[in-house]
Amino acid sequence: MGLSQEALADQSELHWTFIGQVERGQRNLSLHNILRVARALDIDPGDLVRGL
Repeated sequence: MGLSQEALADQSELHWTFIGQVERGQRNLSLHNILRVARALDIDPGDLVRGL
């Protein structure tokens, strides 16, 4: 997507360390946060969870 963790955090209103923890599999996203990240990335929320 071309965004840094900090930029994604800013756009999704989440902390950048949380974004890093999710990327490393140390934390899980709640449905609410999936919606926030999808909105920040301008993608369908289903695209984030498809294939899991």
